[in-house]
Amino acid sequence: MTWRADILTLFPEMFPGPLGLSLAGRGLREGLWSLASHDIRDHAKDRHRSVDDTPFGGGAGMVLRPDVVDAASGAALAEAPARPVIYLTPRGRLLDQALVRELAAGPGLVLLCGRYEGVDQRVIEARGMLEVSIGDYVLSGGELAALTLLDACVRLLPGVMGAAESAAEESHGAEGLLEYPHYTRPAEWAGRAVPEVLLSGHHAAIAAWRRAEFRRGAGGRELRLLIGFELLQDIHVGTLSSVSLGGGGMAGNGPRAPARCFVPRP
Repeated sequence: MTWRADILTLFPEMFPGPLGLSLAGRGLREGLWSLASHDIRDHAKDRHRSVDDTPFGGGAGMVLRPDVVDAASGAALAEAPARPVIYLTPRGRLLDQALVRELAAGPGLVLLCGRYEGVDQRVIEARGMLEVSIGDYVLSGGELAALTLLDACVRLLPGVMGAAESAAEESHGAEGLLEYPHYTRPAEWAGRAVPEVLLSGHHAAIAAWRRAEFRRGAGGRELRLLIGFELLQDIHVGTLSSVSLGGGGMAGNGPRAPARCFVPRP
């Protein structure tokens, strides 16, 4: 079955956008994955195609109506129902590579792109939507976040990238660490030389150097990733009997624990 993405948006013309280019675009044309964007306004109930209304309790902005969003979600799920519906929102779980791998391994997804002040909470709960954030900042809508999530997933689909080892060795790969530095010709540029070990042809030494570079960073993100990796190794060899990562459900809206964001899954 082809991995399928359906996008619920007020601006369907934004898709596929950059996903129609490069490796993702080639995969789309070759049928390695499929994409359909749906205008939420097609499910409006009135002749004005209204999709939003004022918030109960007052306040600025408008809220997407639950009946309209529910109808749009149901229509998108009709042909392939066994897929998660993801609502892109700053309130959601922070997107990480573990979640990307989980989504890419499934049959596909439905992405709801919010606008205005957001979506009525009742339809989020009724549809069991997974709330996901791509970072602690605010965009004008969920479309750019949807493109980001889709790009991360699609590149992991079989046949899209070509060389499977490229995905395994890159940042946040199988071990969850950041990637080592890269060098190419010329061997010396602007007075800066390529590390000699990379020119040696000694594969074991090169592998050891790259491994050391994985671990070299002592700054915030690198250190947290390394701690997560070492913790995972302890779990694998049985030196830890149990571990709490401070996580809740996938779509929890409470405080985010750093371990939940950075510790790779087995």
